Amino acid sequence: MRPGDINWFHYAAPQRFYPLAGRLVPWFGAAAALLTLVGLYLGLWLAPTDAQQGEAYRIIFVHVPAAWMSMVIYLAMAGWAGIGLIFNSRLASMMACALAPTGALMTFLALWTGALWGKPTWGAWWVWDARLTSELVLLFLYIGFMSLHAAIDDLRRADRAAGLLALVGVVNVPIIYFSVKWWNTLHQGASVSLSKAPSMATPMLMGMLVMALAFWAYCIAVALVRLRTIMLERERHTAWARTALGAV
Repeated sequence: MRPGDINWFHYAAPQRFYPLAGRLVPWFGAAAALLTLVGLYLGLWLAPTDAQQGEAYRIIFVHVPAAWMSMVIYLAMAGWAGIGLIFNSRLASMMACALAPTGALMTFLALWTGALWGKPTWGAWWVWDARLTSELVLLFLYIGFMSLHAAIDDLRRADRAAGLLALVGVVNVPIIYFSVKWWNTLHQGASVSLSKAPSMATPMLMGMLVMALAFWAYCIAVALVRLRTIMLERERHTAWARTALGAV
């Protein structure tokens, strides 16, 4: 079969994607659990003590992956929302709604662990640093997306309104990422970059990357579970959804 013969839109219908999502959830859930155990072992036991920050630096094995995922999920949410707006795709809009709570959780976790890290490092739980402030704005964007969608009874109008908000908020993501370069901030620069060698020891780097993969797998698994719930709620008037609800 040639690539051109594949029907790439086969799973665009909720009734076709629903069983696929159900098959993927256990795999991503198991991967998340296994990678978390390996990542925490590398980060908490094998990684050496940092010469400057001591043991306090180990919060990076949760803080950095959570911060990465907070931005990645927002871009994915806005992307799906944009597809839903352009192509009037129900599944794409459902995907955006499914991603929002997980993105908000990752953003809150990044802010909370950042405060735990900031207290011994900066001497304060919170400072109005450019990166911290823009990350807080990201949390408000997630909350605004979910609140706006919930405030509108007509689901199609809610998808459009929340989708527009998500697209407008994309401008905040590069601000978060480049804030340490654009402004004089307390937040340290990136330890991992595609343009230069990492500035941390190999065990530290491996632990952080494994934890990042664990966060990826967890977020995908949770989003797919939530997506299946949203599908059943929105499609409950259809025969396939009634059958799926009956099976549950």
